[in-house]
Amino acid sequence: MNKNQRINFMKNFIFLIGLALISLSSFAQSAKELTADGMALYEKREYMAAIINYNSALEKDPKYFLAYYMRGRVKETFDDLHGAMKDYNMSIDHNAKYAEAYFSRGSVKFELQDYYGAIDDFTKTIELDEDNLQAYFKRGQAKHQLEAYQDAINDCSKIIELNAKNKDAYFLRGTLRLEFGQTKEGCLDLSKAGELGDLRAYDVIKEKCNQRVLTNANEEDGN
Repeated sequence: MNKNQRINFMKNFIFLIGLALISLSSFAQSAKELTADGMALYEKREYMAAIINYNSALEKDPKYFLAYYMRGRVKETFDDLHGAMKDYNMSIDHNAKYAEAYFSRGSVKFELQDYYGAIDDFTKTIELDEDNLQAYFKRGQAKHQLEAYQDAINDCSKIIELNAKNKDAYFLRGTLRLEFGQTKEGCLDLSKAGELGDLRAYDVIKEKCNQRVLTNANEEDGN
């Protein structure tokens, strides 16, 4: 065996030893610990390594809801919406009170344009976590898609009640009110969104609010 062969042999040997140590470490860990490690990898965007941890966790405990949920998050990141849906379903099956799983499943349904299903999941999220502002917002967006304007406006109003500086809620409520024929109220909401830092609001104001005021003034002159 020449020098290069000896070096390659040692590299392969060290690599195999490393794999064995990782396997032994995984074997010794609980499902909860494996999932926690996977979550740390997820935060670092090391998604494949995270999935390996979640799979190992589920081999340890096939009923561990958090491993299903986190594996679903990874699948959703890669646009595997149906795969993510299956994992969120399993998470809910094993813990029917885990609000985050309902929210994530609702978000997948929204992406799949299943707006009624999304609204149902966001409603369940709110039942379990009544201060979940994102659930109110996403439910409002789903209702907007179904042209349920007043219900969507109510969701935005609830967000503002809980957080008076939520610019996204003001922007969405302003848009909804304009579409619902509540011009003044909608424009004031957009003004507030702009005041809070959402510069998109001023583009909408220029396009819709000022024009409507001008149109109304012209109509009055015609009379």
